Amino acid sequence: MYNDYSISDEKSKIQAEAVIEFLSKSYWANLRPPDRTRKAIENSYCVGAFHKGEQVGFIRVVTDWATFFYLCDVYVEEGHRGKGLGKKLIETVLNSAEFEGLMGLLGTKDAHGLYEKYGFIKEKDRFMKRPPEWAS
Repeated sequence: MYNDYSISDEKSKIQAEAVIEFLSKSYWANLRPPDRTRKAIENSYCVGAFHKGEQVGFIRVVTDWATFFYLCDVYVEEGHRGKGLGKKLIETVLNSAEFEGLMGLLGTKDAHGLYEKYGFIKEKDRFMKRPPEWAS
């Protein structure tokens, strides 16, 4: 539990339709067909944030489990922002032993400051990376 929220990486709890609905209004996935998002959820490590059983946040990770991970489709519903949920989703991934020592990548148009707090470095305009500890 995190305040009034639960955070879970149990795939069975992810509400794909809620994710699809949010992403249909996003700048990065608004043209993605719903079936692609469903398949992406099936084939990725996912963490959801839930309030009273309703999914209000999400983060998806694409990885080979050995050398890199890519954070994507990160969101918190507007009415639940400002409560640290986005940070909690990111921390859940970054504090997971499975991702220790892996290079992290992501793309963002407007949240560079948030990800920099977690060791990501801005690359060009949109992409960021977080080198593995052994590369420092």
